[in-house]
Formats: sequence, C-alpha cells, structure tokens
Amino acid sequence: MSLLVSMDEWSEVMVLGSGCAGLTAAIYLARAGLAPLVLAGAQPGGQLTTTAEVENFPGFPDGIGGYELMERLRRQAERFGARFVGDAAEELSLSGEKKIVRGARSFGCRALIIATGSSHRPIGVPGEREYFGGKGVSVCATCDGAFYRNGTVAVVGGGDVAVEEALFLSRFCQRVYLVHRRGTLRATKILADRLAATPKILPLWHRIVEGIEGNGQRVTAIALRHLESGERSVLPCSGVFLAIGRIPNTDFAEKVLACDADGYLIGLENNPVATAVPGIFIAGDCVDRTYRQAIVAAGTGAQAAIAAERWLASQV
Repeated sequence: MSLLVSMDEWSEVMVLGSGCAGLTAAIYLARAGLAPLVLAGAQPGGQLTTTAEVENFPGFPDGIGGYELMERLRRQAERFGARFVGDAAEELSLSGEKKIVRGARSFGCRALIIATGSSHRPIGVPGEREYFGGKGVSVCATCDGAFYRNGTVAVVGGGDVAVEEALFLSRFCQRVYLVHRRGTLRATKILADRLAATPKILPLWHRIVEGIEGNGQRVTAIALRHLESGERSVLPCSGVFLAIGRIPNTDFAEKVLACDADGYLIGLENNPVATAVPGIFIAGDCVDRTYRQAIVAAGTGAQAAIAAERWLASQV
C-alpha cells in the first residue's frame, strides 16, 4: 500500500509518542485548540511507566508512580481535546505539504512532532526482563538511586554514563561495583579519575554479567564470568544499573530526517526542536543523548508544541 495514495485519518498536527515529551506536546497543542492526534507508540506512556516511583518530577513532594504520572498527563491532554490512537509509526513520507505517517494504518497531517523516545540497550541475560522496573534492574541512577540507600548495587558498563551512574550511586550506597568487560574504562579521564578517588566504588574488570538472580520479588545477586580466566562467581547485590548505551526509537525516520551516527534526530542549530523539513519538530529522548530526564523531555515537548503552533499559524 503506497503512502502517497492511502490515508485513513487526517489531522492538522500529529504527535508520535506518548511519553513525557509527547504528552506535554499534546497538552500544549490541545490547549491551543489544535486537537492533536497522538500515536501512542509501541509502549504507551513511554519508559517511565516501568518506574515504580518517581521522586524528582516537580510538584509531587511524596513521589508518584511512573504509570500514574503518565496516566495523569494523558488525561490532561484528553481533557483539552487531544485524541489518542493505539498505533506506532513505521514509515514517513514528508514530501509535499501533506506529511504521511504509516503504522498499522496511515495518517496525514500538516505539522508533526516526533517524540518517540529511546530504549535502553539490553544485556540480554536471564532475569533482566523479570526484574526490570521497580524490582532491582534499572537504567537510571538519578531516578532510582535513592531507593538503594545504604545498600550494595552493581553498574554494568565502562563509558561516561556508567561512571556517572556509579558516582551518583556512591552518594547513597555503601558499595557500588562497576562491572566492565574490559580492563580499562572508556570514560573520559576526568570521570575515570573521580571514580578511582571514590572508595565506595570497586571496579570488576574483564567481567560480564551472565544472569540476574532474585527471589521472585527483588534482585538478590548477579552471576559473573571473568573473560580471561573463565571463572564464574555470584555477586550479592540489591540493584543492577544497566549503562551500556541507549537506542533512540527513530528507525522509521532515519531515511527522511537528519540523524547522528547513533540514530538520534538532529535539530536546527538555532532551534533544536525544529528540523530542516518545514513542519517537522522533534522532542524528548529521541533527540537528547545527554540528560535523559522526564522533566527535560517534558520541557522540549512544550517547546516543540509551541514551535509547531507558530509554524501552522504562519502557513495561513
């Protein structure tokens, strides 16, 4: 079925993704009277729905469950007239005035905000999925580190992100193990020096995680293998933080929009939420490879919505 000849539904503006960036964009667009159509994506609500408790989102002094936070944002957007479809973008056609988004169905719009987020790069071992999201496996120390106060945790990785996670966790935890498959860090020297100067952090070189163990409710240990000696060991811990990279959810857009070598969408130098294609705007973790925080994603979602609203007004 050709993208150019089939269109099941039309909207002046669409939002791809229903995480913090997409839902905030939908709220702003809906309040402007634009009745945005939101494609909820493969994981409605985004990755925050897998976080048991969010303590660093402004306005919730006692914390809030990730799923509940995203549900509130969705209801807020719906209150003002946003419409939601349980579909995910698979292909884009951006030639001409009409932009076509194809998923299970095809949708047309004049302005489009891409806020499809990113996914953590899995290590692919037994127990990873079972204990992910509030049960001991995490991908965000800033989000979840305080839950492991005075405990023992492991960080998997050896780049800047892994070292930053370990340093952050050392503020709360009695012991932080850094599990790295190499014998030296890939992190920048300044971060590596900080890690070496932090007594609470103990690197475990030349090791990989072969499994994550637990009691059915929480992580209790990780199974390790030394790559040089082949020795296997079990490391007791209450949390595992995966920091071997993230994958932006942009496969569907890479052929028609500018992306960097890792697939992150690239905005204009003078307006990071706008792209070189008129009417196409970007927000959230599919753009941001640095901060990866819900509040930052929400902020860029608001920026993209305002930019889209102004662009639509300029086309009249």
